[in-house]
Amino acid sequence: MQISSVTIGLTVSNLTAASAWYERVFELATPDLEPIDGVVEYDLGTSWLQLGEGQPADTSSTTIRFDVADVAAEYARLAELDVEIELDELVHVPDVIDFFVFSDPDGNLLSFYSLA
Repeated sequence: MQISSVTIGLTVSNLTAASAWYERVFELATPDLEPIDGVVEYDLGTSWLQLGEGQPADTSSTTIRFDVADVAAEYARLAELDVEIELDELVHVPDVIDFFVFSDPDGNLLSFYSLA
């Protein structure tokens, strides 16, 4: 089996507010698709982000991680945007990874990272 694409589906309590938040944080334009009422999708290049309006479930045990070119720059940018970052510093694992964890307004845990 070879997987050709991944769609990450997140439930959000307010689709309009969540769309605006994700567009700001992920530097996205308007949704690429609106397949049905209450669902929008963004093409991230190597995957798709799907937001669906509903009652978010307990999200404390799942973190969705995104590889970025310069995680330190993204940490600084999100801090300036007043995004809720879980730790007060960038985590550095020597010769492995640099990362940080943050959450959207519904508590969905997200992470940006760069490999060493």
